[in-house]
Amino acid sequence: MTNIHDQAMKYVYQQVLQRLLSFFSRAERTALQLLIQRLGVAAGGMERIGEFKVLAVQNGSRDNCYALALLRAAQLTIASRAPSTFRLRVASLRLNSSHPAALENVHRSYNALFLYDDPRVEVLMVDNREVLAFDHAAPISPAGRATNRTNLLMLGHRRAWDGLFDLWDDCYLASGEFHAQISRWNHGVDALISCDSPRQQKQYHEGVRRAAIKAGLHFSSQHKPDSTGLFPLLDELGNQGYQRFYSEEVQLPWRPVDQFETCRRATVIDIHDMLVSNREERWPLLTEFLGFKPDELSAHLSDNEHVGLAVTAHLRGLQACFVEDGTYEDGVAKYLQRALVMMRRKQLPERLCEQAVEAFGNPLTLVELRARAAAEAQRSLGLSEAQMVCLVFAPFANKASQLERFLRQCHPGMLVALPDLHRAMQGYPVADQILQWLMDVSGLSVSLIARLYRMPRLPIPEGRPVETPSEGQDEDADTDDAPSMAGERSAGR
Repeated sequence: MTNIHDQAMKYVYQQVLQRLLSFFSRAERTALQLLIQRLGVAAGGMERIGEFKVLAVQNGSRDNCYALALLRAAQLTIASRAPSTFRLRVASLRLNSSHPAALENVHRSYNALFLYDDPRVEVLMVDNREVLAFDHAAPISPAGRATNRTNLLMLGHRRAWDGLFDLWDDCYLASGEFHAQISRWNHGVDALISCDSPRQQKQYHEGVRRAAIKAGLHFSSQHKPDSTGLFPLLDELGNQGYQRFYSEEVQLPWRPVDQFETCRRATVIDIHDMLVSNREERWPLLTEFLGFKPDELSAHLSDNEHVGLAVTAHLRGLQACFVEDGTYEDGVAKYLQRALVMMRRKQLPERLCEQAVEAFGNPLTLVELRARAAAEAQRSLGLSEAQMVCLVFAPFANKASQLERFLRQCHPGMLVALPDLHRAMQGYPVADQILQWLMDVSGLSVSLIARLYRMPRLPIPEGRPVETPSEGQDEDADTDDAPSMAGERSAGR
């Protein structure tokens, strides 16, 4: 670059920093200085900060966008005082549940922080195990969509039907691989920046471990459920999270293949204590500067960070209707009731509670809600309502021990074909109509269903009650959001 261009860009960065700092309170300015000190210590001294590279994972949530703004302020502040500053890698994982509105939030925050044209910043995304330049407008690849859908189904069908209602573990396992691999790509990074609270860190560790068990992976139980134990856990899991489900020739390697370091050198820098402002006080920075467009109801009501509110409520309705001998309305009402308890415990504005009641508590709109949620699940997850009901029952594992129950409840006309269904899953030839029915109702190939058939039932961990995630989490929930490392589905989270 020419000197004139360098000077022009330096002026632009100064303007970005000045405007960014204008939104900071005195406490946030103090936190910024502490963050700079923490980064300097991690780099081995400020004289080595120019050799230091940090990774920030972005998913479009409000806390992620806020933390990135703080990190960018640190980078530009150091650059204004010293000959060089740390390098920054920001990366996003593309899943079927990645909402366009969340991607728009990411894009607007990158623009506001002037990341795209800064040579000190790498702006990346991962689609189907391939590292690419970030493009918020690019749809997920067809191969990536198919793989994500299959991963969701395979791990979801490993759920014990009487176990916790945690059907979205594929997001934990995928994000675990993502964190481990993106930290080793292109000469790696020195540190991962984490803004998760201790509770979020613990939930994320539990989610990764639960998903790994369902995927048939084995690992030690010595890793601490905090930032210090994250990379040791991911190192042990490696990049073969779904290997038990697929043959080697089907599971693609991480790409570009020759651009990953053999050994990971990154550590975790926890900056949760640097997020000093009240969440309500951050809105001017988020909305006026970063261009963040929130969905307040999603931000406070969602009990599942991987799937939208309508689909979550829909799933509870289906569970009540088909599994618990209740009605669809019972399931949605129970979901709303527990959500309202959580919201009032957090002392949220009553207008948000009224919005929740209007969205999920009006019997006249439940038919519309069910249709809208079914359409969203088909669009984003690629699952029909019949396939979601099948997923709730998880009838194929452990030699299809729950298949008869599933048929009696949902497909009584197929009971006469029960012996042939077992034969198909055992690999014996059966009528094409039987094979087609299996594929249609599950969304999986017969060969993958046969793999599930041969897998034993998962034990319920000792001391863990049989309940839904919202039941297990809401009783002792604090004001923290759900774990953000796994990626948050809602645009306003």
